[in-house]
Amino acid sequence: KIEKFINLKGLILGIVVFLLFYFSSYFQIIPILLLNIDIQKITESQTVMLSAFSNTVLLLILYFIFRKEIKKEWQKFKDKFLENIDIGIKYWLVGLAIMMISNIIINIVLNLGQAANEQAVQQMISALPWLMFINAGLIAPCTEELIFRKSFRKAFPNKWLFILMSALIFGSLHVITSMTSPIELLYIIPYGALGGAFAYMYQKTDTIFTSITMHMFHNSVLVLLSILI
Repeated sequence: KIEKFINLKGLILGIVVFLLFYFSSYFQIIPILLLNIDIQKITESQTVMLSAFSNTVLLLILYFIFRKEIKKEWQKFKDKFLENIDIGIKYWLVGLAIMMISNIIINIVLNLGQAANEQAVQQMISALPWLMFINAGLIAPCTEELIFRKSFRKAFPNKWLFILMSALIFGSLHVITSMTSPIELLYIIPYGALGGAFAYMYQKTDTIFTSITMHMFHNSVLVLLSILI
């Protein structure tokens, strides 16, 4: 019965992939040493460049791990492109609606203000806007979908457990790593809603490129708005 909910091999792979993601910032040691960067006096611009570097290295490793499945799922995405995009847009809008409503409740009713994670991202966008567009709008969605959707789906064969775990952990990591008070855990709801939507569209279309495309679109629009407004 447990195999219906958890795939042991998939879970082990998921843990390995998750640890790669969690410790990916250590890849930044390479340019820090090569460029002799003083980490005590690191600037926002250098932070953006180091983040882009570590995300790129992580993406290359993830591509190597999932390369065979990625090629198959790319073909599936192309074969039913319009259908996959239609499903992606539909569930992205559902996730976005839940995200916006929960954010309004948190910001107005509870008066928490902007999430700490959002504040950090805004500072990085101000430092190097177009590199942040590439990093947050294009690279990060690929890595996050391969980690929180691709590897999680292999670990949790049960549809609803996969969506729940994907949403919960995706939302948690967007909050816990930068929160300043326990009440900010409420931001797991809006982040998790979008993560759950990405998981559902992946489950529905059986190609990771549906969620990657919608995740890229979502992030790119937000970064562009931050740059232009």
